[in-house]
Amino acid sequence: MQRLAKIHDWLTGIYPDKAFTLAPASADASFRRYFRVSFIDHKTLIVMDAPPEHEDCKPFIRVSQLFANAGANVPEVLAQDLEQGFLLLTDLGARTYLDALNAQNGKQYADQLYRDAASALVTIQRASQPGVLPDYDEALLARELQLFPEWYIAKHLGTEVSPAQQVVLKQTFDLLNRNILAQGRVYVHRDYHSRNLMLCENNPGILDFQDAVYGAITYDLVSLLKDAYISWEEEKILDWTIRYWEQARKVGLPVALDFGEFYRDFEWMGAQRHIKVLGIFARLYHRDGKDGYLKDMPLVMAYLRKTCERYIELKPMLYLLDELEGKQPQIGMTF
Repeated sequence: MQRLAKIHDWLTGIYPDKAFTLAPASADASFRRYFRVSFIDHKTLIVMDAPPEHEDCKPFIRVSQLFANAGANVPEVLAQDLEQGFLLLTDLGARTYLDALNAQNGKQYADQLYRDAASALVTIQRASQPGVLPDYDEALLARELQLFPEWYIAKHLGTEVSPAQQVVLKQTFDLLNRNILAQGRVYVHRDYHSRNLMLCENNPGILDFQDAVYGAITYDLVSLLKDAYISWEEEKILDWTIRYWEQARKVGLPVALDFGEFYRDFEWMGAQRHIKVLGIFARLYHRDGKDGYLKDMPLVMAYLRKTCERYIELKPMLYLLDELEGKQPQIGMTF
């Protein structure tokens, strides 16, 4: 309530002659919260509340300008108070892709929405330059993967990793990271999925990009198509991936020239992301008391298992997952 009062005072200083109301707009997995500011003339804006002891607004401001200059539809920063941790943003609406797709008959529009999202992704990637955003380097990839043994295995499953399992984890992590670091590099949003894409006039509106980095070209496509919050048949994912790959090749983005190689890169990037996400969701629950992500863990694990079943190099990781969950090994086709 104290933060809300400070937001109200800050906005009153900006709009001394305008009456407005504040209502929660959304929250995310961090300490950031968002409030919708509604004026009497029905105009709305968004306030980002990012307590400065926990969050830094400057990356959001920098990436917002970077992506806007590239031609993406992102919120414009209208006012800022970095000392208090407040940003005033344009409002991209209240309907996420996830809302739209989960609505009655919403999935009939999926092809169009995902085409729009892929085109916007290509728009951002075409503007990529090295040295502008932090590198998605080996150290960061390794830190992310360690969330899995630390938070998913140890805290969530309550299991101690055996020496043999530690070897499997290290070999798998090293294998994935070598592949990821060899991929073409572009700007990476890092959370490019249905909860952060907004249905709006210039579709999609793009949110939650403050953690953007410079890294593997398949990362955001995996976030989009192997989304933790909504699932699609594999044939649909394959079709959308092919369409993105064709578009990316046409404009000269650094994708593999052979689609089979690109799809392998896409899936191995997905394995890294899903290992990390299982650790993050476990941490959100056990450290931060946020249990809303527990229901999404089975889908993330299903993605990971499917990829590990498909590639013989990742079979040891599949057997490790079987051991952790007390399952019998599954027999499936491998490449």
